[in-house]
Amino acid sequence: MEQVWRIVVKYWPMYLRGAGVTLYLSILGTVFGFMIGLLAGIIRTIPIPENGWKRTFLKVVNAILGVYIEIFRGTPMIVQAMVIYYGAAQAGFEMDRMAAGILIVSINTGAYMAEIIRGGIESIDRGQFEAAQALGMNPVQTMSKVVLPQAIRNILPAVGNEFVINIKDTSVLNVISISELYFQTSTVAGIHFSFFEPFFIACVLYFIMTFAVTRILRMIEKKLDGPENYVLANAARKGKEVPYGEGN
Repeated sequence: MEQVWRIVVKYWPMYLRGAGVTLYLSILGTVFGFMIGLLAGIIRTIPIPENGWKRTFLKVVNAILGVYIEIFRGTPMIVQAMVIYYGAAQAGFEMDRMAAGILIVSINTGAYMAEIIRGGIESIDRGQFEAAQALGMNPVQTMSKVVLPQAIRNILPAVGNEFVINIKDTSVLNVISISELYFQTSTVAGIHFSFFEPFFIACVLYFIMTFAVTRILRMIEKKLDGPENYVLANAARKGKEVPYGEGN
């Protein structure tokens, strides 16, 4: 532990810089991936018409999205990073390493988010759709005001899990020389010709980041759930306090 402390004191700027890059990549990758998955998930839940050009269009789009999802869920992110970054370089397009990292994490996350969001939308009872239509809402209003708020609340734990996974999986981006936490730790280990102490420090930092994210997401979930007991509006106007579940 004495050697661990010496490494922390000497190389803490490198660890801090690596942790910052890791958080930066994971946050942006999760946000952009959620946006990609949201669009793909909504499209994949649109009912396909029985005939007409809309049927053909939706079938083609669903087929393309299906291929995208299967490829990026069925291959490791480390392989995707090598193919995308070095493939673009071989094609004559030099990508910025950080931009490439964000792109790789985003499209990988988007493939998983698409299925998570699709499942969240399909978990909403069909009666919700019918009730919205009975109130005169169009499909866009139904999706944005009725279905998505409930679906997003239902999938929030899965979204948080993807965020935690991204914090850990950004370590594979060291193959394209992005200076995230794993890359910086490998540099320190190479300087000292010792691996246990530097990677023990990295292990602690990864745990701190994932634990903090998990706690924050739990707080957000509780906030969205609202209070367990609340006063009904009609009862409040009459000067009575009727907890939820004890009156109509």
